[in-house]
Amino acid sequence: MLLSLDESAAAPVIAEMDTDDLRKLREVATMMRAVPATSLDAVYREFLDQSREAIAVPKGGVRYLRRVALKALGEAKTQEIFVDAPQTALEKLGSADVAALGSILEREHPQLVAAIISQLPTEKAVQVLQHLPEEVRPNIIERLGKMTEIPAGLLEEVAATLSAELPTSGAEAFISVDGIAKTAALVRRMDRDIGESVLGMLADDDADLATSIRRAMYGFEDLILLDAKSLRVLLESVPSDKLVMALKTASEKLRDHIFSSMSKRAAERLKEDLEILGGVRLADVEAAQREIVEQALMLAAEGVISLEDNSGMV
Repeated sequence: MLLSLDESAAAPVIAEMDTDDLRKLREVATMMRAVPATSLDAVYREFLDQSREAIAVPKGGVRYLRRVALKALGEAKTQEIFVDAPQTALEKLGSADVAALGSILEREHPQLVAAIISQLPTEKAVQVLQHLPEEVRPNIIERLGKMTEIPAGLLEEVAATLSAELPTSGAEAFISVDGIAKTAALVRRMDRDIGESVLGMLADDDADLATSIRRAMYGFEDLILLDAKSLRVLLESVPSDKLVMALKTASEKLRDHIFSSMSKRAAERLKEDLEILGGVRLADVEAAQREIVEQALMLAAEGVISLEDNSGMV
């Protein structure tokens, strides 16, 4: 859709996007050729339908408001308004001592704890979760994994109560939460034993959610962390056509890592197959990548290979 718009229309949209999302767009754009007009019609229709249901308050509303104020009022006036602004209740919780915050949240309902943790930086969220009793962690992870949005006003009010502060938000907007991604990032940074314990207990109650979180913890590019021996074991169990398809959007670094784990003849043959591979659908590339990652997960679960690096769980 963005590539079909005028630059003046596309630029403000791109300005609001995260770096990771822009990288994904770049990867897709390198593969795109001609797109049927009928496909664009369907994309426009879907965009308009979703826009009608969109939340008026953008994610990161204060940052957005600051940029608008900067353009309208200039640097000096904007600094005067924003620099000395008091912390919100959520910001106060986010800057609180980990042990103290964990102690406060220990007495709260798991749904509320999951909501607060969803708004903390991942590293801080990991530390807080690991300060909570072991038996409540799976319940919190389960609720966080299923979370999609939180009433912003209610969340700020709860945060204000927990931090013994007064400011609350009057607008009943919703804060977007990618529960699966947040949970995956959180578990991924835990100590390996703790993370596996949490996911294992969660699987007893909700196997599908545990599987979704585990899948979200690993991407195709994470295969670069496999040593040559583990990578060879994995590639022996992967059909060559799937590997060629998966490498279509792989980084040069990952491609080189895979080539280096193979014999010179096999690597040359793989490079040739990549060169003659024509245009393919992104969905097919992603499906091939997911299939290989799931094979890696299966081999790791069987203890055949390791998906760890020196810093802990991948």
